[in-house]
Amino acid sequence: MAGLRLALIGCGGMARGHLRAYQAIREKEPALFRLAAVCDVDLVRAQAFAAEAGAWQEETPHVYATPEEMLAAEEALDAADICVPHFEHHRVGLLCLEHGINVEVEKPIGITVKATWRLIEGAQRAGLILATAENIRRQPGPRTARWLLQERRALGEPRLFVSQRSQYQAPKADARWVWRSDRLFGGGGPVLDSGAHFCDTIRYLFGDVDRVYAEVRHQQARPVLRDGQSVLDQREDMLAVTLTFSSGLVGLWMLSTGLPGHDFNEVAYYGAAGALVDPGDVFHGPRLTAVIRRPGQPEQTLEQWYPEYLSGLDPAVRARLFPHGLTNGVALEVYEFLDAIRRRRTPEVDGMTGLKAKSIAWAIYESAAAGRAVRVADVESGRVDAAQREINWRWVI
Repeated sequence: MAGLRLALIGCGGMARGHLRAYQAIREKEPALFRLAAVCDVDLVRAQAFAAEAGAWQEETPHVYATPEEMLAAEEALDAADICVPHFEHHRVGLLCLEHGINVEVEKPIGITVKATWRLIEGAQRAGLILATAENIRRQPGPRTARWLLQERRALGEPRLFVSQRSQYQAPKADARWVWRSDRLFGGGGPVLDSGAHFCDTIRYLFGDVDRVYAEVRHQQARPVLRDGQSVLDQREDMLAVTLTFSSGLVGLWMLSTGLPGHDFNEVAYYGAAGALVDPGDVFHGPRLTAVIRRPGQPEQTLEQWYPEYLSGLDPAVRARLFPHGLTNGVALEVYEFLDAIRRRRTPEVDGMTGLKAKSIAWAIYESAAAGRAVRVADVESGRVDAAQREINWRWVI
């Protein structure tokens, strides 16, 4: 059969979004790929994924419990989409690369900076593609926002952004341990998890971050039950960060889930001539509903600017950014991964791009641990890594 042979490794919550995305792509371009294998330690879950895929393609994917089992079966694979827990990202990615398989790895690509460098170097040695599964920047909102801010310059010179989210979450008496609860398995809390999206977005909108100063704290004890024992959830519940960009732009990023009394969710991007304001989900925007406010002019939304942005795109660029008219970020990220393999080109969000976003997140943790401002370049290079050493030691990175 024609088309790339793909494996989906990990069949958890995020992988379901990937599975739906592959179905949407098959409907648009059925010859591009076929899902040849699915893999998960929970075989019931993997079998359910395989059955679902078998309903929209000509054959049912083979089912495996582990990547090792799949590779031992000598599946002829061109690509692997890796949606396993964070601590497994580098191990499974390297395993696939060593077997000649191009890989896309869910964010954050590699649990630490050192783990990500391992993946980048592994892809370089093998001459294969390494992509970071980053969906937010690909959506119509961020695409339009970048054009509006950096090309159309509708708000003048970018000056400042403020991102604040305060949503009180009371501890649960029956909370159970999950791998994200332990920094050795998840790497961290919102800074590294959903924050990986935000770090990529701000870099996409405004360029590289030069340095950060951060306070990261645990203000509300959250016991969870693990193997009959009560342990504390190690994810941070408060952060206050100042980010200074190479361009001179300053960003303020604040988050709390442990402070009751007043919830607040908003991101405001300020330029010399106005602001772009997005209330709601601060991690996954700007959305098309975000509002442009300029003194003396009526308010507008990004959605009102979206047609002008699209009409100004070169047809080839538009086809690359929104192939087949797709606008779902996950569908766009996985389509580009497959298309990059087919055309032997570098994807927009490759391993290095994923590393640069994640280095911002790790610089936040490193700054908090050191009690001083930290340069992102020093974290990216590995010169500053104190906050990551325990994790690297645990996974022999």
